[in-house]
Amino acid sequence: MGRLLTVKALLPGLLPVLLLLWPPPQAGARCPEFCSCSPDGALRCPDAGPGFTRLSLTYLPVKVIPSQAFRGLSDVLIIEISQSDSLERMEANAFDSLLNLSEILIQNTKNLVYIGPGAFTNLPRLKYLSICNTGIQKLPDVTKIFSAEFNFILEICDNLHITTIPGNAFQGMNNESATLDLKENKNLRKMHNDALRGATGPNVLDISSTKLEALPSYGLESIQVLIATSSYSLKKLPPREKFVNLLEATLTYPSHCCAFINLPTKDQNVSLFIFENFSKQCESTARKPNNESFYSAIFAESELSIWDYDYGFCSPKILRCAPEPDAFNPCEDIMGYDFLRVLIWLINLLAIMGNFTVLFVLLTSHYKMTVPRFLMCNLSFADFCMGLYLLLIASVDSKTKGQYHNHAIDWQTGSGCRAAGFFTVFASELSVYTLTVITLERWHTITYAMQLDRKLQLRHAVLIMLGGWLFSTIFAVLPLVGISNYMKVSICLPMDIETTLSQAYILIILVINVAAFIIICACYIKIYFAVQNPELVAANKDTKIAKKMAILIFTDFTCMAPISFFAISAAFKVPLITVTNSKILLVLFYPVNSCANPFLYAIFTKAFRRDFFLLLSKFGYCKNRAELYRMENFSGYTSNCKNGSTGANKAPQNTMKLSTFKCQYTTVLKETCSKGC
Repeated sequence: MGRLLTVKALLPGLLPVLLLLWPPPQAGARCPEFCSCSPDGALRCPDAGPGFTRLSLTYLPVKVIPSQAFRGLSDVLIIEISQSDSLERMEANAFDSLLNLSEILIQNTKNLVYIGPGAFTNLPRLKYLSICNTGIQKLPDVTKIFSAEFNFILEICDNLHITTIPGNAFQGMNNESATLDLKENKNLRKMHNDALRGATGPNVLDISSTKLEALPSYGLESIQVLIATSSYSLKKLPPREKFVNLLEATLTYPSHCCAFINLPTKDQNVSLFIFENFSKQCESTARKPNNESFYSAIFAESELSIWDYDYGFCSPKILRCAPEPDAFNPCEDIMGYDFLRVLIWLINLLAIMGNFTVLFVLLTSHYKMTVPRFLMCNLSFADFCMGLYLLLIASVDSKTKGQYHNHAIDWQTGSGCRAAGFFTVFASELSVYTLTVITLERWHTITYAMQLDRKLQLRHAVLIMLGGWLFSTIFAVLPLVGISNYMKVSICLPMDIETTLSQAYILIILVINVAAFIIICACYIKIYFAVQNPELVAANKDTKIAKKMAILIFTDFTCMAPISFFAISAAFKVPLITVTNSKILLVLFYPVNSCANPFLYAIFTKAFRRDFFLLLSKFGYCKNRAELYRMENFSGYTSNCKNGSTGANKAPQNTMKLSTFKCQYTTVLKETCSKGC
């Protein structure tokens, strides 16, 4: 009894809550006039009376539109079904043999999940069928409409659950000028290769805002207008020869328009073929302001008035495509010139093999790892990464030669281009950083040669290079996280300067590189004058080494000067060179250092040849040559030290210190500096 009283007491408070949770009936839901709504939830509209041409069915309270639901509506021209959340099914033959019906609109019925096969049957005057914003999961059967209208529009759009268009889906659409609108089907991913088989059209195809990954290769011959905006998954188009009648294309990616450059077009409408025998008349009327007299001589005025397409077939047809390729993505292969295609392979192979050889020899040498050796290993690794970048670019260029427009999106937005971009920024910055450190280390060694306690130790060099690796990695990663990007151009360089942050990123890199160039020049000017001082280093060999190092470093940065100059101008949005011409800089200047460094700094030096033959002797090759290098190295070391100590017996105390230093300095310079040269 107590519980009952408690429930009664709570009931008034719970009632408003229950009313809120209970789904209310659809606003305005009622059975429309001229129709009957049976208890089983089916709609039937047998007769609308004479002169009734439009049947608008909104907020329907029914769940099913059964077969023959609209039988007897012989005068109705338009049937609209919309805003009906209760509607769930349309049975077969729901719209059957409505001989005067011209428009069917089924829109905003999100719970409509099923449209039976043959729901639209024998509708000879149907001009417009729209099925939009529904819950259907399969493309409706439209193969039995048999519309004879010249301009037939089939609009199946904004249906979020349609994922596939099957084969022969539009069979029977034999309209001479048909529009197929599939836009806004956001989960539509696949269109069967035979989807358009059995259909004469369409002349207009709209697949905007879908996830279609490919178009069918069959049935594209009659398409005059192709619309594919915001179709980001459509990265590759069928061969351009399939679009023989295409006159206008509005696409997502500019590179796709490259496929249609110089594409020959034909007269698009089948009806125009009847005029092929009138070429002479066309030529004779070409000088007239229009061709009205020509057509009026063939057709009556009443016949011309019912045709609503352009009769200017005497004028040449020009294919229009948008968006047009921009300055960053011109219609060309990755390597715009054939000679660049040859050079990039030569340079990248030399860079990879040369730097790998230097790394292998230096890391396997039995000599102690000194600071110059350690720095040279870092420089070789940076240049090796640059070779990998060039190898990626050259490989993709060879694979996509002549068809890059169809691979541009996959490449520039894919992981391959991001990897290539990372390699090139990381390699270039680490190379510049290492060259700067090498120069500073040489300057420090010569400047403080008398103070051996201030000599740069290996542990110091390791910490310095860890900073260089961190610096290079950060700058290479930034474009991957949205500060500029690597997808702007086909060569995967960070050329995006649309935002202030991206522009600052490019300028900071360029300023750092220019500053490094200035530091290196200043250090080698000081080194050059230092080695001219006979009180410090009298050996002519050491002078040649320093001069050689200065020339090599200066040459390296001189090669980078054109790139820095044009890059700075482009960063300020005043480009002085096109992307096509910048590829010449990319191949002839940008990677030349990576190709030349291992040869000029290591392979061509006597110290490297010694290490190389000593390494070969471990495997049983060139043992005699290796032994000669061992003897030469030992005799050179003892001779220098002996001469230094002999002179010290006859010299004053300060000269004796200098002579002792000469022995030590000459030995260090030969063992380290020669490896860096």
